[in-house]
Amino acid sequence: MTVPRRAARVLLLADDAVLLVRGFDPARPDAGSWWQTPGGGIEHGESVEAAAVREIREETGLALTLDALGPVIAERWTEFEFDGVWFRQEEWFFAVLVRRFEPSSDHWDPVEQRSLLEHRWWTTDELDATEDTVFPREIGQVVRALLDGPVDAVMVLDPD
Repeated sequence: MTVPRRAARVLLLADDAVLLVRGFDPARPDAGSWWQTPGGGIEHGESVEAAAVREIREETGLALTLDALGPVIAERWTEFEFDGVWFRQEEWFFAVLVRRFEPSSDHWDPVEQRSLLEHRWWTTDELDATEDTVFPREIGQVVRALLDGPVDAVMVLDPD
């Protein structure tokens, strides 16, 4: 059975880099790790914007306001297995320009404590050159588009 899930994700951009979080599936540690934007599931009754703000605080320690988010810049559907459960997830992405900061894991919830490993600021050149798994795959292109100027329409990203 596949569980439907809705998620909010945020591209935190500082200078020429984006902040990503490395995680893995604790039920399948041999499957390797991946990098992704901070974010996660939208709780019952929570708006996508409120979820984005909450997830950024939990996963990076950065306190944002709803006003800092701006509009949704990208959307995607993805299916994946995590911790023994298959999910079909709809994701909304926001982009926020910030000053580079040292992310914190102090607010990771129990699932994040079991599955997240570290934070890292990535330049687009580093994203282009890496052999690590990064989700979404086209994040380098998205970051370049955002750094080049305002995005006029919501980008639809490929499922991974």
